[in-house]
This record gives sequence, C-alpha cells and structure tokens, in this order.
Amino acid sequence: MTSSTVTSSQSPRPPRPNLAFRQLRGQRSPGEFAAAVRRAARDIGERVSCDARYVGRVEAGEIRCPNYAYERVFLHMFPGRTLADLGFAPRSSVRGRGARDTEDTPPAQPAIPTHRTDETPGAYEPYEMRNAQDPYETHDDYEESDVLRRAFMTGGATAAAASLSPFGFTYEASASAADRPLRRVGAGEAGALEEAVRRIRLLDDRHGADGLYRRAAAPLRAAYELLDADVVRQTIADRLHAGAGELAISVGWLAHDSGRFDDARSHYAEALATARVSGDAALEAHAFCNTAFLARDSGRPREAVRAAQAAQRVAKPLGSPRLMSLLALREAGGWAGLADRAGCEQALARAQSLYGRGPSEADPEWMSFYGEAELEGLEAQCWSTLGDWPRAARHARRAAHLQNPHFTRNIALYTAELTDDLARGGHPDEAAVAGMRVLDLLDEVQSSRIQTMLAATARVLLPHRRASGVSAFLERHANLPRTA
Repeated sequence: MTSSTVTSSQSPRPPRPNLAFRQLRGQRSPGEFAAAVRRAARDIGERVSCDARYVGRVEAGEIRCPNYAYERVFLHMFPGRTLADLGFAPRSSVRGRGARDTEDTPPAQPAIPTHRTDETPGAYEPYEMRNAQDPYETHDDYEESDVLRRAFMTGGATAAAASLSPFGFTYEASASAADRPLRRVGAGEAGALEEAVRRIRLLDDRHGADGLYRRAAAPLRAAYELLDADVVRQTIADRLHAGAGELAISVGWLAHDSGRFDDARSHYAEALATARVSGDAALEAHAFCNTAFLARDSGRPREAVRAAQAAQRVAKPLGSPRLMSLLALREAGGWAGLADRAGCEQALARAQSLYGRGPSEADPEWMSFYGEAELEGLEAQCWSTLGDWPRAARHARRAAHLQNPHFTRNIALYTAELTDDLARGGHPDEAAVAGMRVLDLLDEVQSSRIQTMLAATARVLLPHRRASGVSAFLERHANLPRTA
C-alpha cells in the first residue's frame, strides 16, 4: 500500500531509473540477482525478502534509498562502494528534515508509518524501539515452534488456535473491537505461523490428508485474525500475509486430497485474495497452481488450463524454472482432460525442458515435493487421462521407483496410479501385485484420493478375479476400513 503526503500545490517528481544498480546486476536476471541478495544477507546474518519485483523497483528508481538492512547487504555484496556508487540518493534527501531530526533518537512509542514509494517495507526500523523480547531482533524462538507442533497435533481447536498466538493474541469471535486486547504482533507469531505451514506439509507427506484437515481449521482462523493486528514493522506484516496465504493453501490441499472439493476451492480462493491484497506474486502463483490442480480433479479441464496459464504469467518473473515446470504440468493435465493430445504433449515437453535447467535459489520452499518422481507421476496421470495405458504405466512405475521414502503418501499415490494403469491396460495379475503394495502403505497413509483410485481399480479387476493374485487383492480391498 502506498500513501502520499504531497499537497495539492506539489507534484511528485517522476522516478529516475537507477542505471548504476542495473549495471551491477549485469547478465543476471532479476530473479537470479534477488537470490544473490538473499544469499549475501544470510552471510551477514540479515533477513531480507528480496525478489525480482524488489529489484525491478530499485532499477526503476521507485526505491530511492534502501532500508538499513538492505544497505548492509548491498555494501557487503559490493565492498568499497557507497550507496551513492550504487545509484541511491542520500538518506537525508529521501526522508527530509523531520526524519533526520529523529533518526538518532527514536520516539518512546513508535507508530508504524505508511509504506511510501521511496522506501521498502521495513524501511522505518530506525524509528522503532528495539525490543529485547522480540525474537526477530536477537534470536529464533524454537520453543514457540515446539509448542505449536504439540498443540497442532495433540490439542483441540482451542489449543491449536492459541498455539498460533504464543503471546496471547487470540480474539474471541464474539468480542467487539473495543474489547480486543491491544497487542503488537511480531516475529514470534510470524515464525509460529510459518512453522504451522511446514508442519502440515510434513505430516501430509507422510500420512495423507484425511486425519489432518479438521485439525487445521482452527490454526487457519487464528492466522487470519493475526492479519488484523498491529504489527511491529511492515516486514512482519508481509510475513503474516504470506504465512496466512500459504496456510490457506495447505489447508485447502488437505480438503482437496480428502475429497472435499468445495472446501478446497474456498481455501484456494482465500489464498488468492490474500496474495492480491499483499502484492505477493509467489503466493499468487502457488494459489493458481493448486486451483488448476483442483479444477482438473473436479472435471473442469478448461478452467485448469486457464488457471495454470495465469500461474505461469505471474511466476515467470520469479526466476524459478522448476516452478514453471510444475505449472506447465498443471496445464498439461488440463489439456489431457480436454482430450487435446497435441496441447498436452507441448506442455509436457515444456515441463521437461524447464525441469532440466535444474534447481534454483528462487525455488519456493513449498516445492520440496517436486522432483523427478513427481514429474513422472504427473506425466503418468496425463497419459492415463488420454487413455494411453502402457505409457501411463511406464511413467507411474518410474515415479514410484524414484520417490524419496520420506514421501510415503506419494509412493502410495504413484503405485495406485500404476495399479489402475495396469488393470485398464490388460495386465490384471501385475495390477494385483501393485495393488497389494498400496494396501500395505495404507497402514501409514490416510488419503481419500488413493482409496477412491483403488475402488475404481477394484471394479475394473472384478471380471478378472480368476487371474493370479486378483482374488486376494479384491478380498483384502473389500475388508479395507473406510475413512469417515
């Protein structure tokens, strides 16, 4: 958000491009340069959320002088140079006399100024009192993360919601605005929120969605309550928006994978709205990515194509070939659902080419699941949708073989895909063997998606019950406990 203090008698000067900074970037893309900035920040213990958009704003002259964190990082990256050498204006000329008068003496009760176009989020930290109890200032509070993990997995809705508010920041739904406690939210809450997202992903990777979805609703509500809180600085607000959006996507995925498509659609839409409000392109691309996947699974392939293409437009400046590869696969799934083999093959070829460029510093944290196994698995689903069972089985077999053992749920998914492809391709005996492996994994994994796939495969195998192993598979499948 931007605001202006320019009066009607004043006209703001148009920004002057920062050519010196652009020259220092050299042949690197904005995304690659942003990754280098983040690496340099880590080297000196700083935390900056630099992305391609920020680099573009600097080069366009919209950011005339960086905040102190970015200043330290840039001077570390380019030793011997001053801010002026990097093309920035003197800090005094940007902030004006009032700022200079107070720069060395922060007010006793600082307010959070509105974000201006000549400063980046977090630029006002010199005017904020340093809080010895704020973990962002001095340390990471791992105890809070442990509290959140325990409460999320073992506590009820109240405990889970409270765990996202480790300093007591939880509003009762019935409380009026006047009755709400005044408390500024800081890095502790942002860190707890980010840890909740990681924890959900970890548990889903191992155990599937069915046992997690209902437990995740309370932390999500608490996360969105945090967005209405007073924050210690703009960078914390950005982390809270990103965390709440990512949590909405994670909870949406739990709904998606457990067959609650309407709930999933609502959560993904909430994440997309959060991304648009906060101007977070990475979050927006993630929300569109999952929306495309849901549309495919919901029988809306044309929507899947449109959402995947929208995601690619948003993600292109982010500088992650692996992300673009995954989004091309989402598009391919939509084309397969439309029975457009040529469109599907073109998208698959693009996905393979982008994947071959290798990992990047710009790859999002949430993409930890996306490796060669997932690439093979998603391609298998495309060929299965197109009815090319031998080709689908070949890719599904390779996906199950390549998958890291940590991702138990995905191993079960790929093997279930293989089971169905073999059954429909006229190999009932091989399908039964693969199906037994899936049933073994269901002791650890609770996924309505996988159970639905197995049920469909069992119906295909019914006429082949005399084939080797098929009867045993069908009997064991019939006795499988069903999820609620």
